[in-house]
Parts: sequence; structure tokens; C-alpha cells
Amino acid sequence: MFQDNPLLAQLKKQIQETLPKKEGSIKATDRGFGFLEVDNKESFFIPPNYMKNVMHGDRVMAVIRTEKEREVAEPQELIEQFITRFIGRVKLIRDRLHVVPDHPQLKDAIKARPVKGLNPELLKEGDWVVANMTRHPLVGDNKTFFCEIKEKITDSNDKIAPWWVTLARHDLPNAEPAPQESWSMLEEGLEREDLTELPFITIDGESTKDMDDAIYTVAKEDGSFEITIAIADPTSYIEVGDKMDKEARERGFTIYLPGRNIPMLPRELSDELCSLLEDEKRPTLCCRVSIDKDGVIQDDIHFFAAWIKSQARLAYDNVSDLLENGECENWAPNDTILEQIKALHGFANARSAWRAANAVVFPDRPDYRFELSEDNDVIAIHTDPRRTANRMIEEAMITANICAGRVLQDKFGFGVYNYHNGFNPEKLDTAMDFLTEAEAPFEKEQLLTLEGFSALRRWLNAQDSTYLDNRLRKFQAYSEVGNKPAAHYAMGLDVYATWTSPIRKYGDMINHRLLKAVISGLEPSQTPDDTVGEEIAMHRRNHRMAERDVADWLYVRLLKDAVKEATVFTAEIFDINRAGMRVRLLENGAAAFIPAPLILDNKERIECNGELGIVNIDKVKEYQLGDQLEVNIAEVRTATRQLVAKPVKQFPAPAAENTPAEESAEA
Repeated sequence: MFQDNPLLAQLKKQIQETLPKKEGSIKATDRGFGFLEVDNKESFFIPPNYMKNVMHGDRVMAVIRTEKEREVAEPQELIEQFITRFIGRVKLIRDRLHVVPDHPQLKDAIKARPVKGLNPELLKEGDWVVANMTRHPLVGDNKTFFCEIKEKITDSNDKIAPWWVTLARHDLPNAEPAPQESWSMLEEGLEREDLTELPFITIDGESTKDMDDAIYTVAKEDGSFEITIAIADPTSYIEVGDKMDKEARERGFTIYLPGRNIPMLPRELSDELCSLLEDEKRPTLCCRVSIDKDGVIQDDIHFFAAWIKSQARLAYDNVSDLLENGECENWAPNDTILEQIKALHGFANARSAWRAANAVVFPDRPDYRFELSEDNDVIAIHTDPRRTANRMIEEAMITANICAGRVLQDKFGFGVYNYHNGFNPEKLDTAMDFLTEAEAPFEKEQLLTLEGFSALRRWLNAQDSTYLDNRLRKFQAYSEVGNKPAAHYAMGLDVYATWTSPIRKYGDMINHRLLKAVISGLEPSQTPDDTVGEEIAMHRRNHRMAERDVADWLYVRLLKDAVKEATVFTAEIFDINRAGMRVRLLENGAAAFIPAPLILDNKERIECNGELGIVNIDKVKEYQLGDQLEVNIAEVRTATRQLVAKPVKQFPAPAAENTPAEESAEA
């Protein structure tokens, strides 16, 4: 009778209106209660009965009241819903469909129904699905959460689930573009030089099919070089604005995931018609330029269209073995190809030396490669170091992209440019505090210039410890893409426009079309608009997250027995926050989290300082960013694809301090 009393309802409303309100985000816990995290770092307790109306991550308006002598928050208005579209697993409760979101903080099953046309009998316990949230308890007259199952991704026991689920999560395509019946070259008004007699070579991985660059190098007696970089030309088959061009733009990149890739272009283009296969005549876009003996790029940059024929399909490891050891077992090039290898090696050494002295060279880090069985089980992870041949190709591509940036800047003043602004302006003063404390020989004004920032990067590379380098990266801006020329501080270059991977990157296809306009003297068939940078950044971010997600899944599969086997790994610290530290296992590249209690289970003795990037034990620095340590895997969380580690080193209790009476007795 009291529940329907309008006077009581009105009184309750009046009381509610007088209570203070706070806007914040919901933080859920494993024990049913939660917290309202307010932007000014205030936090308010949310009891379990109120948490039933919200979800972790929701942004809400809540009233703050006192209950049982404690301030609590009662969420009342939904401002922004944390999830709308989500990935989850089917759960049958009393034969009724529910979905459990695939998220570490979302563990409750949500009532569900399939969309029209999706047979509910096809949905079994544990199946992976895509769902859309349709009801929220804080919206309208809804009492509970409710969702619609939009599509089934795959069965619960599918070993390929990591790939299908991850692609669905990031709304990425799971197949290559549909093939066409035939392909014919466009009339572009370009005259192509016939370079099919020149000994161009390609150097790629053993399994690479989409070979997009071939190189011809001339080493001159005075120590200088002339290099011609030929790049595959898919824009000679794809017209601006046609169906294939639109699909390539929507995809943005070829998707590279552990164990498989999904091409941006149909495989008959990427792996066949455009791929620079050995002894096959192919249309290319070329850049020819001279490099002096000191590695300086000269002003004779020349772009042109050509036909080429690769005369050798070489592999990174074979070429590296030859140059590093003087020979390669089971392989030896003929004299012509050997001359090309040596000339390219000399060019790369000159350019690398110039960049090390005048720009920025990144320290070599290995690539980690998953080996999968035929039924998609993880067999092993291979560590592929960056070797001599990898660096040779890298230097050629960097040179080509510098040349494109300069030519497009001079001719049009626009293009698709990669740039980096150095330090985030809002964080520069904090970065300077670290540098001053480290007695670094730099002034604030220097770091605002390309030359000064590059000098800082070179100085950091020369330090014995990587701590300061790791710390300062948190204050840097992100690399970006835009349609105007700008310096790339992180590389130490005044301009940089990539065009060397048009099979795999849509931005490179745009630059190809601009370079063809430079060559032909005609108006460009395509120009980059203001949204191109945002599009490319979004695609790149989604692809990197997808690659990481699949890798995390496979690492959990690979390391499932590491806990009971007590395997010892060498790890490098790459992040520290108040909860603990994140490390990368150097043997296989897996990321793991070390909670503070697994370092030392005593809150009084341990401090994890994220601001300084250090961990103190008994007020003495024990770990810092960049340090290496030995760890064991403490827990493998299969459901959330997370690894928890612990240091092998244990910290004993401190020696008890003597009381004055004990000291007197000892005396």
C-alpha cells in the first residue's frame, strides 16, 4: 500500500532534489559493490543493490546520500553507456538465452533474444556472438539490462576463435576482397621506361607473397651510390572512386595477425599481378636518387614509371648470413646478384651512419613469430632478430619516403604525410624536470626544434640505462598522419611521406596517384582530404589492437603449463603504476602484469610510483622502467587472456631494530 502512495513518492522526489549530485564513471569490483569515480579524483561507494542498475564503465549522474554513517552514490541518470555493441558468449539460464560480455570487468549474464532471421536453436552454451544492448535500467521504464544477438561468430570450441572473435570485436573484415573476373591496366597518360634488363632484386621473408619493392643499386668509384627503388603499382589497375578503390579505402590496410593476414586488395592483385615476382614483368613506380659517400641524399630525385623484372627473389636470413658470416649454407648468388647485394649493403651503411649522426636510429628489437599447427594450435614462438638484410631494405624504404615527401612538398604542398611533433606541449615542462635532474645537456627551447629533439634522442640512445628514455616517452606526442608536410621529430626527419607499400596501405595508393601527376604533368586524379589522417589513424589503431588481442590469446594457450612447470623467464619492465608493473617476456614477447602484492605483500614496505616509473622497497629503489628481472608465471587467466607474473627474487623481512634495553644488554 505504501509503494503506490503518491504522497510518499512526491516526498521522496523532493528529498532527492535536495541531495547533492555528482557526475562520474562506474568502477565495478568482483564483490558486487562498486565506486563512482568523479573527475576530480573523488570516489563514492556504490552498494550492490544500486550496482544492479549500472555497468562498469557507464558514465552517470548520481545522488550522494549518507547511509549507515557512510556517503554512498545512487546512480540515477545515464549520461553515456559503456557498451552498446559488444562481443560475448551465450549462456543458457533455465533454457533462456543470455549473453556474458567478453570483458574483464563485465561478468553478469544479460538477458537476450536473437534478431529476426537468426535461429535461436543454432545458439549453444559458450558460442561467441555479436550483441547490441537494447535496454538499460536507468533509461525509461526498463527494469533490467537486455540485448539482441545480432550474429553468431563461431562455436565455443572453434580453435580459430581468437581470429574470428577479434576481427568481430574491432569490426574488421575477416576475408579478402572478392575477386574480379578480369583486370586490365588503366590509361593513365604515363610512358613507362623498360628496365627489364636491369638486375633488380627483392629481399623479403621466406613466406612473403605480396612483394612490393625491388631495388637496383650502383656503387661508384668515389664511394657514392645511385639507387633505384621500384614499387609495385596497384593504382595502374584500380581507378579512383571505383568499387575496389572504395573498398580499399574502407579497409585502410592489410590486416596482419599472428598466423594469417587479410589483404587490403584481392590476392590476385596483391600476391600475383602486382607482386614483384622473380622473372615476371611488372609495372612499377620508381624513384632514382644519388647518395654521396657520407650518406647524404642529393637533389637529383627523379620519379618515373617503368617496367621491371626482378632477377632474384632473396630471403632476409640468406642475405644476412652471407654478409655477416661470409657465406650462406645451401645458397650462393651469382656474380651479378652478389654485386647488387654488396652495393645495396654499402648504400645502407652510408645512410645508417648519416641517420645515426644527424637524425634518429631506433634500437633494434626482435620480431616474434607464432608457429601454428594445421589445426591452429600454437607450437612455438620464434624470435626473429633485426639483421643486416632487414636494415638494408629499411634504409632503402626510408630514403624513398624522404624523396617522396620532398617532391610532393615542392610540387603540390600536400600529400599523405607521417609526422611527429616531439614532446606534448602540455608535458614538456615535466619532461624538462626529468632531464634537468639527469643533468642532460639540453635547454627547453632546443627541444622545440627538430635538431634539438633529434640530438636528445641520440643522447638517450647512448646512455647505459634505458630508464630515462622509457620515462620520457610518456611525455611525447603520438605519431600522426595528415595532408600537409610536417617534420617527423621521432625519426629526426624534416619530411616523410610513405608510398612504398601501396599493396598494403591505402594512404600509399593516394601518394602514388600524386606522384604519377608529378611524372605526367597532369592534374592529380586524387588528392587527400582533411579526413584522411583520421581515417588512417583509426585503421592503424584498430589493426594494432587486433594484432595484440590475438597474440594475447595465443600466449595464454602457449604458456598454460608455465605455472606448474615453474618456468623462469627474463622480463623487461615497460610500465609501472600504483597497482604494480607490466613486463615483457624477452623469450617470446608476451606481456604480463606483476601486481604489487606479488612483489612484496606488505603495503607499508612497497611503493609503486607511476609518476617516477620506479618501485621502492623499504624506501629504497628496487626496480625502474627498462630494468630486466627474472620472473615466473603465477597465473594464466584464460577467460580474460591475461598473464600474471611474479619476480623470482624474494624480499625477506627487515632485520628487527634493537630496543635501548637490548642494546644495553649487548654492550
